[in-house]
Amino acid sequence: MFMEKILIIDDDKISLKVIKEILDRLGYKTLQAENGEAGLALVRSEQPDLVITDFQMPGIDGLEVLSEIRKLNIGIPVILLTGYGDVVLTIKSIQLGAFDYLEKPIDPAQLKNIVHLALNSVKVSSGLNEVKFEDASSESMMESNILVGKTPQMKEIFKNIGRISLNKVNVLIQGETGTGKELIARLIHYSGVTANQPLVIVNCSALTETLLESELFGHVKGSFTGSIRDKKGKFELAGEGSIFLDEISEISLNTQVKLLRVIQELEFERVGGEEVIPMKARIIAASNKNLEALIKEGKFREDLYYRLKVFTIDLPPLRERKEDIRDLIIHFLHKLNKRFNRNVVKIGEGVIDLLKAHNWHGNVRELENTILQAIVMSKNDVLEVENITLNPRQNQGEEIKQELPRFRTIAELEKYHIKRILDEVKWNKLEASHILDITRPTLNAKIEKYNLIRG
Repeated sequence: MFMEKILIIDDDKISLKVIKEILDRLGYKTLQAENGEAGLALVRSEQPDLVITDFQMPGIDGLEVLSEIRKLNIGIPVILLTGYGDVVLTIKSIQLGAFDYLEKPIDPAQLKNIVHLALNSVKVSSGLNEVKFEDASSESMMESNILVGKTPQMKEIFKNIGRISLNKVNVLIQGETGTGKELIARLIHYSGVTANQPLVIVNCSALTETLLESELFGHVKGSFTGSIRDKKGKFELAGEGSIFLDEISEISLNTQVKLLRVIQELEFERVGGEEVIPMKARIIAASNKNLEALIKEGKFREDLYYRLKVFTIDLPPLRERKEDIRDLIIHFLHKLNKRFNRNVVKIGEGVIDLLKAHNWHGNVRELENTILQAIVMSKNDVLEVENITLNPRQNQGEEIKQELPRFRTIAELEKYHIKRILDEVKWNKLEASHILDITRPTLNAKIEKYNLIRG
């Protein structure tokens, strides 16, 4: 019987032993190396079916191991191990061709699942060429606009950014107000092939139809009252970079027709002009409204919608990723302390529980503003409950209160509600995700988180 060979590279002997024992129990043949150099030697001599490598090691680190394996031009999937949950590292590892990454301490079930998927991918995709990418991202820009998130939904988004930033496909970012759509657009732009090109941002809701067309396409002198000189539009200024069209749902049907033509023909003219100008920029559009619903209402063109959504990123609201709240609090304390010259470096008792219980209709932006207000009001170095002011939460319905008096936490209530909806629709996940108003990946993550079983 054929046994797949898995190479484990880790300078931590305990971690090495733990992973080996898990894989041995699963029936795999394991090879071991305690540093990157020895690991690469085994890659060349043994041709393993899969490599699992730690990121932080003396000498050659995990990214260098990954890079060298890709240079060998062999289709070995690589899983990266890290204890840091670093967004930039996640994006870089995906760009360099990593299959996935795992955080320490290792979860045996998660390891088993990812190893199975990686080995299966070799069988399915053995004929495909590995993507090679030379990292040209502006690391300082990425770090200054970093997104905090360790929930499954956010990790998947970061990995997808690593994939789509390798080319200039159009991207549609959907999410409620305050979820960080512009930050995602900046990550896409600065982590890939457009990193050294311009990023031009246009708020489509802030301009009238006439002004928006002039802003996007430019105009020539004398084309309308007040146009005293030629002006380049945002598409022209973006060059070979990216143009971010925020609140794309707000543009008129007339402007939608003109934008569709630009995307189809890859050219445009300035308002009042005749010169044809090539359009070379990648379009990143964002909306906090349901564009499919607007299409049904006749307010948004279906053909434009599909031109924009070559790739779609659905940003979850903060209420669906409350596990990230603690990390977000720490991130905002660091950011806002520096900006406002404060020294609030501790989190008081009850703060995290209070913030996790809130509904956060304004999402991450509302959380940042809440932390800022608390910092300003603080009289010492502690973020205290009494300094936190929240918008009134929506009350639970009386039916829910009476039906579920025994539940003590939001998580228990959420688990019950999701299970009830799944059972009512006979575990049709597509229908359940529509009823719950969450994405399919989010629903799958919830099912895994709460160990929900059909029955």
